[in-house]
Amino acid sequence: MAKFLFKFLIFLAAGFVLGEIVVRVWHLTSEVPKRFLDASKIQRYIPKQQGYWKGGNHNWATNELGWTGTIPGSYENLVTIIGDSFIENFMNPADCHQDLLLKARVPEMNFVEAARSGVSFIEAMEIANSMDSLKPQLHLIYVNPTDFTESVREIKVHSDITQVDLTNQKVVAGIMKSARLKTMLYNAKFAYYLFQRFPLTDIKLNVNAHAPAKMVPQPDHSRYMKLLMQFVKEKYNVENKIIVFHPKVPDALKAEVQAAGFKTISLDSENQGEWTFVYDRHWTCYGHKQAADQVSLHLQKWLSSKQLASY
Repeated sequence: MAKFLFKFLIFLAAGFVLGEIVVRVWHLTSEVPKRFLDASKIQRYIPKQQGYWKGGNHNWATNELGWTGTIPGSYENLVTIIGDSFIENFMNPADCHQDLLLKARVPEMNFVEAARSGVSFIEAMEIANSMDSLKPQLHLIYVNPTDFTESVREIKVHSDITQVDLTNQKVVAGIMKSARLKTMLYNAKFAYYLFQRFPLTDIKLNVNAHAPAKMVPQPDHSRYMKLLMQFVKEKYNVENKIIVFHPKVPDALKAEVQAAGFKTISLDSENQGEWTFVYDRHWTCYGHKQAADQVSLHLQKWLSSKQLASY
């Protein structure tokens, strides 16, 4: 029995080593950069990391500021681009990022990204505050409806997401969950591949998989949105921030944001081809180019009005 167990362990170890080699060579899982909590309690990436996206067709890198995207040659006429995984944009190569796309369309301005998966609207506002040290002319904040609802603790508490406690009128910083476990999994890529491929949380009985889905009424969060916008208007400077709405954001939400004093841009994907991946809701390079085309038109108008006002 002991001999059999010894041989089994040797076989298991050899299989793990072989699996590790296969996963690394063929990039069967996406590499993800490690994070840290900065002095402002914002989760940023450890600077100057590199890795491959799933499939190995392109790689990503984090810059010296702890974000993705390219550091501009100058911070003059600077515009920051703030958002979540759409702007972080690991799934596309570097030349499909909003910073380079906008720079090509509005060369008079310089752009720097500050984005991370899971960023809520309120954390985007906190990131904008932290980026004010670079003295930007404008902050572009790209948002989905869930970025607003996830910002409010009274709707649902998300401990790993920065939120507003509206009852006590304070911002509650998100915490990094399972940081040590994730570090171990990132280093053991075969184990990480297995964890992604066969997550424990997905092991469940589905006895009625073919039954029609029930229509669940969506709760009305309009009261919380009003309170959120009131909190934001009192705490932050809204004059130098432009909220960029993803396509198909409800008009009622846009109206609340505009009523708080924000300038806004509403992206439109109608009759412009498919912006997203077939297997994923994030934008492809085509989608990012379409978004940059629309945002750049607004920036050019803003730049023209600023130049006229200086005469």
